[in-house]
Amino acid sequence: MKIARIETFMVEIPIVAEKRMISALGKHEVSRYVVVRLTTDTGVEGAGEATVMPRWSGESVWGTKAVIDHVLAPLLIGRDPENFAEIDSVMDRACAHNWFAKSAIEMACWDVVGKERGRPVYELLGGACRSLAVRCRFSMGAYDLERARRRAGELVEEGFDTIKVKVGGLPADDVARVRAVREVIGPDRQLTIDANCGWNVSTAIWCIRELEESRLALVEQPTPDGDYSALKAVRAAVTPPIMADDMCFDLIHAKELVRRKACDLISVYPGKQGGIRKCKELVEYAGRHHVACSIGSNLEWDIATAAMAQLCVALPNLQVERYPGDMLGPVYHEQRIVTNPIDIRGPVVTITDRPGLGIDVDWAQVQRLSIR
Repeated sequence: MKIARIETFMVEIPIVAEKRMISALGKHEVSRYVVVRLTTDTGVEGAGEATVMPRWSGESVWGTKAVIDHVLAPLLIGRDPENFAEIDSVMDRACAHNWFAKSAIEMACWDVVGKERGRPVYELLGGACRSLAVRCRFSMGAYDLERARRRAGELVEEGFDTIKVKVGGLPADDVARVRAVREVIGPDRQLTIDANCGWNVSTAIWCIRELEESRLALVEQPTPDGDYSALKAVRAAVTPPIMADDMCFDLIHAKELVRRKACDLISVYPGKQGGIRKCKELVEYAGRHHVACSIGSNLEWDIATAAMAQLCVALPNLQVERYPGDMLGPVYHEQRIVTNPIDIRGPVVTITDRPGLGIDVDWAQVQRLSIR
């Protein structure tokens, strides 16, 4: 089986009004991503998704489409999609970074291999180590107090046990928002915060200490991208576990975090890590060094969410029981682009044992939602 064709589609889908995100990175009201269709010489089709955000990873839909169409795809035609290491090597030699673009192609390779073998991706990764139904947390935007209280109450009614609140703005506003959410959700549910690199060391320490009575279960990426010393300083000064996310894209970043003892756990997902194989490698490396991992999110659609869930089911060090992750992206959006959407009911995401990623893209819908 060889790669015969790789096609790209730039697609735009608005976020559902009440779920629009506000964070230290700004507002997220519309998702513009790239969908990849990979076809083999045996006629098997696989799908991938590049969940790109220019202000986060530096990738845009226009750049992603161009780098796939003109740089990566021509080098991959005729290659074996099952040789994941070679696929990664070819792409890494062709261009630096472009994590989500590379992931979309590699994701589609896993999809076609699973379909060709008649096995779900989680079996190709070594088999299920947990249920196909995974309980997630909900990520709430940096809303004003009235909206934050209302959303917190709605999430409790929907059955969420863990709620993440976006912070990283004005410290007093951040503290007030988190306290308000804790008041609404009560003492028994887990409460986490995510600053998306929005604080410096002193602000992070002050805010986290001010929130001591709110009993934070986790603090995600409180300090700027690339500053390992800052993250380590916060970790040494506060009680809640510290998670690295925005500053950990590859194994080199993970090794630096481990070497500096800068975090307690790492947020991962195949888009950010440049693919399923690389994500697995990073998670297993972290596990060997006693650093937990959990699944993160960039508000993915069903394709990338399926890839995340396959990893989650297969990798023991994705400790989602202790640190619930985010795989709810599809329900943030007004429309779905698959004919058999992933089952998301409140906090529970359930995949099937169907071959490959387990989803079938509605290519007519992709065409309708395409942009130029």
